[in-house]
Amino acid sequence: MDDLSKVFDKVQEVDLKETMEQSYIDYAMSVITSRALPDVRDGLKPVQRRILYAMIELNNGPDKPHRKCARIVGDTMGKYHPHGDSSIYGALVNLAQEWSTRYPLVDGHGNFGSVDGDGAAAMRYTEARLSKISMEMTADINKDTVNFVPNFDETEKEPAVLPSRFPNLLVNGTTGIAVGMATNIPPHNLRETIDGVVKIIDNRIEEDRNTEMDELLDIVKGPDFPTGAMILGRNGINEAYRTGRGKIKVRAVTEIEPMGNGRQRIVVTELPYMVNKARLIEKIAELVRDKKVEGISDLRDESSREGMRVVIELKKDANPNIVLNHLYKHTQLQDTFGVIMLALVNNEPRILNLKEILELYLKHQEEVITRRSKYELNKAEERAHILEGLLVALDNIDEVIHIIRSSKNVAEAKEKLIQNFGLTDVQAQAIVDMRLRALTGLEREKLENEYAELEARISELKEILADEKKLLGVIRDEILIVRNKYGDDRRTSIGIDDDEITIEDLIKKENTIITMTKLGYIKRMTVDNFRSQNRGGKGIKGMSTLDEDYIEDLLMTSTHHYIMFFTNKGKAYRIKAYQIPESSRIARGTAIVNILQLEPGEKITAMIPIQDFEEDMYLFMATKKGIVKKTAIKDYANIRKTGILSITLREDDELIEVKITNNENHIFLVTKHGKCIRFNERDVRTTGRTSMGVIGMTLDSDDEIVAMQLDTQGDSLLIASENGMGKRTDLNEFNCQNRGGKGVLCYNITEKTGNVVGAKAVNDSHEIMMITSGGIIIRMPVNGISKIGRYTSGVKLMDIDVERDIKVASIAKVRETEAEGESEEFEEGQELSETENGDEL
Repeated sequence: MDDLSKVFDKVQEVDLKETMEQSYIDYAMSVITSRALPDVRDGLKPVQRRILYAMIELNNGPDKPHRKCARIVGDTMGKYHPHGDSSIYGALVNLAQEWSTRYPLVDGHGNFGSVDGDGAAAMRYTEARLSKISMEMTADINKDTVNFVPNFDETEKEPAVLPSRFPNLLVNGTTGIAVGMATNIPPHNLRETIDGVVKIIDNRIEEDRNTEMDELLDIVKGPDFPTGAMILGRNGINEAYRTGRGKIKVRAVTEIEPMGNGRQRIVVTELPYMVNKARLIEKIAELVRDKKVEGISDLRDESSREGMRVVIELKKDANPNIVLNHLYKHTQLQDTFGVIMLALVNNEPRILNLKEILELYLKHQEEVITRRSKYELNKAEERAHILEGLLVALDNIDEVIHIIRSSKNVAEAKEKLIQNFGLTDVQAQAIVDMRLRALTGLEREKLENEYAELEARISELKEILADEKKLLGVIRDEILIVRNKYGDDRRTSIGIDDDEITIEDLIKKENTIITMTKLGYIKRMTVDNFRSQNRGGKGIKGMSTLDEDYIEDLLMTSTHHYIMFFTNKGKAYRIKAYQIPESSRIARGTAIVNILQLEPGEKITAMIPIQDFEEDMYLFMATKKGIVKKTAIKDYANIRKTGILSITLREDDELIEVKITNNENHIFLVTKHGKCIRFNERDVRTTGRTSMGVIGMTLDSDDEIVAMQLDTQGDSLLIASENGMGKRTDLNEFNCQNRGGKGVLCYNITEKTGNVVGAKAVNDSHEIMMITSGGIIIRMPVNGISKIGRYTSGVKLMDIDVERDIKVASIAKVRETEAEGESEEFEEGQELSETENGDEL
């Protein structure tokens, strides 16, 4: 009984509430500081740091063979990280996955999982070693650059932080959930991030000033995810960089590709960061099954070693842009990355902005380089001290040998050397340890050279330690080496977010050429791509086309003007010229279905540049079957993304050309069989946007309209045929008739000429471009083309390869300055150059 009372006497009463509070606070602080959050200096959590250090200790570098992951995990757990092996292996796998880590710090060998969410093989099957870039994380760790602390059982020492020769926190990013707080830092491009640090250094060295946030935002464009994709807009990026918190919209990279039978498919080639591809495909299939997304006929994953490729085939009547918008809304094809830039600063969690992260990293590097320089200075001075003693001994070698031979033991010899030559104990020890080979002339020269080098190095190290600017210069040089060695191009592009304000003010106003092919590929090019040639030349390669494709429309405009597109179904669309992707002269361009939300079977038949939707201005339209229509241009001021109806067409008819008029013009219609009619546009009454129009010219059954021109566009009518022949005829030779007539002969059609392909009203100051079905473009001055009567065929304008069945596909007009022969700059209110389907304003 007494024994039992003794036991009860040891029981202490505690307040459960206080105990739980204290225990939970201890647990929470442990999770915050020692598990879930990265250190701002090296961007690593404790488990990641311990894995890398354990691999260094194992001599498991990039130049050594891979080691079993079980060995690496075992060493990490046994020496530094007394937690579960699965958590250590999970962290190791994450460091090796190319789709998880922008610049992997571990080089994995074996099955390390997949972007589909497959797990890695068991650690007994996989192998790993440090990657080349991770050696920069641990560089100079043995030179007293960082503090070492005892491990959990005080049997080993581990680094409190790694030297980290690049800003790993931003470069590889991190994610972690602590207690009451979380971090989510996106990965960044190595070049941009290091350039940001270099900018801070340069401002301090050259101008003795701090760096402004705006300067860094110009350099660090935004996150750069390992999986690529596209960030929408800059607002989220700017907010995250300025405040440490922000939401960044990330969208998959997709392309709409044409298939047979008029069908189309959406191909996904890049996904937002951390999106599971397999789950995404399951989600799309689920939406199709539940009829939440309509128009998808097939879905498959064609990804391979060449890259990601998820194919979404559409039904014949489906609009690919509408389907895509539904998928962006309901699936992770568009995702939001919530940025929380939380990291440990002096072991305390802090929300940091971009500037603070880079400055704290730079502060860490200053400490690392200072400590390394002190360590190297100490070592250099120790060695120099010994070399001074050896050189004294060599200068007095006979006496030194006599002292050593006459001494009873080493201690006596050292004592005599110290007394005779004023040496220190360390120098005397080095002399008695000296080998006889040091007496040779070559060895003496080596010692003298080494001493001279050490003296220079000591002087350099002292300067670095004494001058902060020199220290910063060393950091700059060393991180630039890392940048040049491991830097690569951005994978994540930054696009426009429709919800944000327009970026139009950032787009330079300049002349541009827009071309579109028969199969619907459009591109924007600079004017200087085409130099002028003489009549009869062969032209230059205008673009690389698909089989049976050729440039059909070509216009010149300004990047800030609207381009209106009219389709064979009578609909009108509108975008700014700069929204058309710029390409090289020989590039095919972008499929128009990726830019405009066209219906299945709909194709562009006319496009015109428009500066303003003014009062008293009209759109004058002509169809293939001779129907014309005039509508006030202000009726088209508001065009939806899905387009609006511009003319009602008969089934066998299509819209071929549209002009901007002022109700004072004469209209010229030219047919492929060489007929032309001229009438006053007042003969055509103004009708509403959806009306059908009236008869402009009565055609023979097999004839059709190929061109419409205005009398204000030139003083003569240039007509070109499909075999490269052409001529100019004075407009005065065409009498004005009533609309609806059969017209008069304007071109003599023969077997040599072929049918008429186009007509342009021109002046002597103009140039024209001719485009063949083979993609060849020629540019020539109009004043070199003969001006002859209506009943002739003209002269050869372009050398056509008749044997290969090449034909002239279309012609376009370019206005040139007479003095310099260079394209005029577009100014407010100035006329634009004419094009195949859009003439002067």
